[in-house]
Amino acid sequence: MVYSIAFAGKGGVGKTTTCGLFIDFLTKNGKTPVLAVDADPNSNLNEVLGVPLELTLGEIREEIAGAGVTDAIPVHMSKPEYASLKFADAIVEEDGYDLLVMGRSQGKGCYCYVNDLLRDQIMRYYKNYKFLVVDNEAGLEHISRGVLPPVDLILLVSDCSRRGVQAAGRIAQMIKELNLKVKKTFLIINRVPQEGVEAGVKEEIEKQGLDLIGFLPQDEQVYRYDAEGKPLISLPEDSKLKIALSQIVKKLEL
Repeated sequence: MVYSIAFAGKGGVGKTTTCGLFIDFLTKNGKTPVLAVDADPNSNLNEVLGVPLELTLGEIREEIAGAGVTDAIPVHMSKPEYASLKFADAIVEEDGYDLLVMGRSQGKGCYCYVNDLLRDQIMRYYKNYKFLVVDNEAGLEHISRGVLPPVDLILLVSDCSRRGVQAAGRIAQMIKELNLKVKKTFLIINRVPQEGVEAGVKEEIEKQGLDLIGFLPQDEQVYRYDAEGKPLISLPEDSKLKIALSQIVKKLEL
């Protein structure tokens, strides 16, 4: 059985960084193989992981959808066969995990058939992994549309602000409204200053009815690594951020 985990949160709260470090923890602790999926249109999970990116599913989708004009698909090959071939090219293989990037949103026209092709490919491949870890946009579009498999666990990420917690609360409500049948949903508060979380933020967490699983501290090393273009998974193992994240993962008992 594949255990699927999705990260969600509004832009700018450190969701992708948290997701990348989570994947890094799994692989370094033998919880493999992992299929990592970047389902955020603003794709940069590969940068956190330090993985070069050559092809996205969005590009494949555009190519197949426009094949009648561009003749991209060879005459001897069907669209499903071509989709399978290109899908294999889009998977980036790394030590302990593979990465798949959904890419940008689709252009004009009907993409239902192409999305079905990609969904079929994902459903075929993901069963070969122990964990599926997805970095989502706040709207959970690919999960709600059934392009990605059902989710066992959703980790909502917020920064240490009242507005961030409110956004996490709206996503939690969306999960219920979409009837995604998620087994567990937890909140992670990111970028907590040294003086701790303000009382007002704690009140908002309680007001939103969110199940808090842990805090991640503000870490100046993250800013320096980002400014220097270093992948954030290369942070030292004794960094405050990595230590705090490892404690959260251990609580999940994966």
